[in-house]
Formats: sequence, structure tokens, C-alpha cells
Amino acid sequence: MPAHLPRARTRSTGGPLLTARRGRAATALALLALAASACGYGSKADENASHEAKAHGKKLSADSVRIGYFPNLTHATALVGDEKGIFQKELGGTRASYAQFNAGPSEIEALNSGSIDIGWIGPSPAINGYTASDAKSLKIISGSASGGVKLVVNPKKIKSLSDVKGKKIATPQLGNTQDVAFLHWIAQQGWKVDAQSGKGDVSVVRTDNKITPDAYRSGSVDGAWVPEPTASKLVSEGAKVLLDESTLWPGKKFVITNVIVSQKFLKEHPDVVEAVLRGSVKSNTFINEHPAEAEKAANDKLRELSGKALPADVLDPAWKSIRFIDDPLAATLGSEADHAVKAGLLEKPDLKGIYDLAPLNKVLKAEGKPAVGAAGLGAQ
Repeated sequence: MPAHLPRARTRSTGGPLLTARRGRAATALALLALAASACGYGSKADENASHEAKAHGKKLSADSVRIGYFPNLTHATALVGDEKGIFQKELGGTRASYAQFNAGPSEIEALNSGSIDIGWIGPSPAINGYTASDAKSLKIISGSASGGVKLVVNPKKIKSLSDVKGKKIATPQLGNTQDVAFLHWIAQQGWKVDAQSGKGDVSVVRTDNKITPDAYRSGSVDGAWVPEPTASKLVSEGAKVLLDESTLWPGKKFVITNVIVSQKFLKEHPDVVEAVLRGSVKSNTFINEHPAEAEKAANDKLRELSGKALPADVLDPAWKSIRFIDDPLAATLGSEADHAVKAGLLEKPDLKGIYDLAPLNKVLKAEGKPAVGAAGLGAQ
């Protein structure tokens, strides 16, 4: 999900990553492409009309708060919190309105322009939004989800991890979160691939997740390193899960979705931000304590937003592979950026201060939950 500042126009799904050594501008543009599909799965940006919830009770310091998220399972915290009215309950008389996005650039631009105040978004656009604005546009204030990314393959062509060599494997886009993860894994196997062209010991085929199932069906690719629900869609087409990316991370956890806020809104309305975070924490608690009901609520919201719910053979395995947590897993955000640097796709960004977890830790303490850390990347 690439993100950009107002007037910094790029294609909505992001362009090719630039190489390092072009200074701050190159870093920002590189991060635009790095972000492209982390949450939106390579889809085009699309801001749908926001809808409003009914506010009741005491108003906080703002009349309303505008919340953005993606109609994706990795954003189920927001889907469920919206569908079940959890956010609005915590906000009382302050009205919650919602906007949906299908790619990172539009959500970050909406945050920068003031069209939304708080958003659920993937790690790469959060990095880009922070870096491209000289650390002035946003803060990451919470985690939301971990996992949900898999290497799925044609079992007739690939029976083991070593068989991946010489095969054609799809990723959502050059330099997006999954593309960088796959390039990093390839390097760990001792294989060589040119990051820009995708040519080498493995052919990395950048393919929009919307058409990846068709590419798999036609034999154009032998497998894919993709997020949910694309991975489960491929499995429903006969593919086999060869590797779950979570197994490559400490504790099998890595960030896939964060909560971000406009720095201006955080400064002016800390009580509203805290209320939304209470809603986020309570939504995750509901998801984890009532998984079946929460899964249905998320799918009901997807049906409302897109006109089509996910079928059970895709929804169920996809849902089970995602962990909904409040911890932003800050160390893994830094690692994801480092992997892109090692692949030669971008200049190392300065992420100091990208997190402000004080409001979240206040909420967690009140809920009797342990505090979370920023891995040295906290508020300055």
C-alpha cells in the first residue's frame, strides 16, 4: 500500500522501487512502491463514501472522528469494531464516520489532507508516510494484526522448498511487503535474483493479487508468496501451502496491520484517540474470545461494503492464519525495512519516533493487559 503526500502523484498501486544513493527524495519514492500492496493486496486506490454511526452520550473534545480502513480480513479489527458498534460506544457523543480504501496511497493522502484522522494500514505505507513527511505526518499508535502471508505452490511442480529454485513465483508488486519478504527468503537460500527484474535462480513474477488465481490456473506462475485471502483462494484452486511466513519470525509474529493517527489530531484530541484505541483493544478482545461470531461480523461487513462475502472455503482458513493483537511488533517493522535495504531496493530510512504508544499503554493498563514496547523507535 504505497502512501504519498498531497500533490506527490504516483500510480495508485505504486511504481517500481528506486535504488539507493539518490538521497531523501529517492527514499520517499522507494517507500511509496514498497508500501503498495501490504494491505490492499495490490489493488487500486478507491475511497468509498464514508458512512456514519449514531452518537450517544457525552461528547469528547471533537465533534467527530474520521476512521479509515481496508475491506480486507487483515483489517478485521476495524471491520468488527465498525460492524458491532464498538468504536462508537467508546466515543459516546463524538460521532465516528468511516471511509474504506483499496490501496495505501489514497489512505495516507487522506490522512495528510485531513480527510481522515485515524486509519488501519500496513507497515510499508506507515513507514513511507512518516519518512516522506520528514517525520511530521503520522504516528503508529497500535498494532492490529500479525501473519496471514503464505507461500502457496502447485503441488505437481513443487514438492519441497528446494524445488522453488527455477520456478515462477508471483508476488503482489515490485517492492511491496510480500515481494521484499520473498526476496529476503531467496537470499537466505543462497540463490541469486535481480531485485528489479525478478530474473535469476527464481523468476519473481509481480502480479496483482486480483489476477494471481487466474495466472496460477493458466500455469503462468507455479506458485505465489501472497497475503490472505489470496493465499486461501489459491488453495481453493488446488494449490498447497508450502511455507507460512510466520514460521520465519520470532514467536511466529510479524506486523501486517497497524493503527496510525495524524500527529495534528493526536495533539489536539488525545481523548478521542484514546477512545478509538479502547475500541480497537476491545474489538481484538472480542475477536479472540468469540472467533466464530467475530468472523461472521467481519464477513457481514465485507458483504455490505463490497456486495459479496467470502465463501467459507476461503474465509475459514484465511481467518485462522491471522492473529489479532494490540502489540505493533515494532521490531519486525524495523526488520522489514532492513530487508528492503539488503535487497538493494531503498536507502535505509530513519524510523526514530515513528511510534507513540503512550495512549495505547494507558488503555492496556486500564484493561489489565501488559504494556507494549516500541523497540527503540518510540516518540522523541
